Amino acid sequence: MTPHAVSTVESAYSAAGEFYELVAERQAASSGPALTVALAGVDPAAGPVLEIGAGTGRITELIAREVPGASIVATEPATTMRAVLTSRVAGDPGLRERVTVTAESAQDLAARLPRTGERFCAAVVFGVAGHLDPGERRALWSALDGALPPGAPIAVDLMGVAAPRTIPPVRMLRERVGDQVYEWWSAGEPSGAGRMRFDTTWKVFGPAGGAPVREVSESYQWHTLGTADLAAESGLAAEQVTEVNSRTTAEIAILRGRPA
Repeated sequence: MTPHAVSTVESAYSAAGEFYELVAERQAASSGPALTVALAGVDPAAGPVLEIGAGTGRITELIAREVPGASIVATEPATTMRAVLTSRVAGDPGLRERVTVTAESAQDLAARLPRTGERFCAAVVFGVAGHLDPGERRALWSALDGALPPGAPIAVDLMGVAAPRTIPPVRMLRERVGDQVYEWWSAGEPSGAGRMRFDTTWKVFGPAGGAPVREVSESYQWHTLGTADLAAESGLAAEQVTEVNSRTTAEIAILRGRPA
């Protein structure tokens, strides 16, 4: 067994993991069309789909639908998020047969894959790339390129932040569950060259949005990057997808493994 150190990012996601399902479905719906483009033509015979940072499993469900013949390795280092992911997989007979859940981080995988020689048919890296510094990203792209067939996709979401900028506090979500109302607030500020600090707060209110019940806040650093940055640091061909069938989608980049 390999010990795994809990990072600040994992701790933050674990703190807010109880709320993530309130926004995860909406995020998956926004990313779904672009992910469909990325996974088109993937050959499951080459190996499982590797999903790095699977969260609570909403994207895992999309992958299962888009590549119906493939097994999926879904990695999620944050304990609270992984608990929901495992519950989702275990409660769906189709996913239960196909999805393996692990606690590995992107850094763990970048170190391990070159040693083990595991093979995959595609990789999905959503909500992860900006948590890695440039050196960690380069190591990950190299490891994934070595584990994929020539031309296979690495789908990376870009979070719509290609360069540091100020994002004033904004309410991203307001949802009622039972007698309580949940709000998700987010703000961002430049915190250095190519970096931003994001501050997010979940607020829980009593019946009809009344008296505050509790708040859970977290902060994290995000390394800003765009498609051109990914292409330059990985040495791979890169395609940006922001629109599918004339409809705007979440911005993702598709890296392609080197030809044989």
